Amino acid sequence: MGENDVIVLGGGIAGISAAAEIAAEARVTVIEAEPSIGYHATGRSAALFIRNYGNATLRALNAASAPFLDAPEGVSDRSLLSPRGELLVANESEMDALEAYADGASGLERLSPAEAVEVVPILRRESIVAALLERDAQDIDVDRMLQGYAQLLRRRGGQIVTGLRVGALRHEAGLWRIETDEGEITAPVLINAAGAWADMVARAAGAAPLGITPMRRSAAILPMPEDVALDDWPMFASASEGWYAKPEAGKLMVSPADEDPVDPHDAWPDDMVLAEGLHRYEQAVTVPVSRVERSWAGLRSFAPDRSPVVGFDPARTGLFWLAGQGGYGVQTAPALSRLAAGLCLGRASALPQHVVSALSPGRFATVVPG
Repeated sequence: MGENDVIVLGGGIAGISAAAEIAAEARVTVIEAEPSIGYHATGRSAALFIRNYGNATLRALNAASAPFLDAPEGVSDRSLLSPRGELLVANESEMDALEAYADGASGLERLSPAEAVEVVPILRRESIVAALLERDAQDIDVDRMLQGYAQLLRRRGGQIVTGLRVGALRHEAGLWRIETDEGEITAPVLINAAGAWADMVARAAGAAPLGITPMRRSAAILPMPEDVALDDWPMFASASEGWYAKPEAGKLMVSPADEDPVDPHDAWPDDMVLAEGLHRYEQAVTVPVSRVERSWAGLRSFAPDRSPVVGFDPARTGLFWLAGQGGYGVQTAPALSRLAAGLCLGRASALPQHVVSALSPGRFATVVPG
């Protein structure tokens, strides 16, 4: 591993895609502590591309990522997207949330309660006041995307090292020196793409943490009656994000849409949180929850303003943040990886400057260089 131009800590979609873009012009090594890439948030994603998902900054990133997801040159020989759609339903208390989502959004259709039930027949008609349908929401083939970026990285001469724990991080004589069980690895630029562990990596590197908070998101697979044909249904959800559901190979993946702050760890679902979320879902549909076939959880990590953090730390030379992607990491990876590569290689970004500034780690506080 030895000498590099860039070292990336974290083998999720953020770190792997950024490394693949950077490797076109520089020597890059990705270090992942787990035995495989995409082990945590990436491998547990609901995997949907929703153009109107997130705040204004995230919607700009979604738009910038869309062309690549549809025609992923160098990563796959076909689109990473397939039709799905998203249906948001609101009861009386959720109308403000529904209108807030619609504000500034594009490509949405307003449906009556009866029309919403035509789209997803198991919804309770009497609990719906209004609904929004986004037909252009699409499934993302996350594994093909991740493995495609990894292959592109390797073709360009980059390395991915898994199952390797990092020890001390030191910055000396213009180089980051990273101690590992396999020896020291060095580079002028260190990219912190450690997901839920991003603030811990920052502290280890002598930088101020930015308040990147891991939040647990749980999900369960529910069987459906044999006479229910659901494969063509959109993902459907409550407007207030109390739950969402998505067809998965003849069954239904349901999430309580939980966002409970937790310490970084290999996440698992909280039984009570999952049960409460499934109860909320059950109140909105006509098919009762008979059993849970399996359940899991992942960690979505958010910055305080819920926008990603991308850019060089203003007070720690050569430390680059690529963190805080929240629940948007997969669908924004094409745009964020190109931005990260451009910033690391000194190239101009195709993104508007106000978007780049909204992502910069310098937005959080005035720091004294040291």
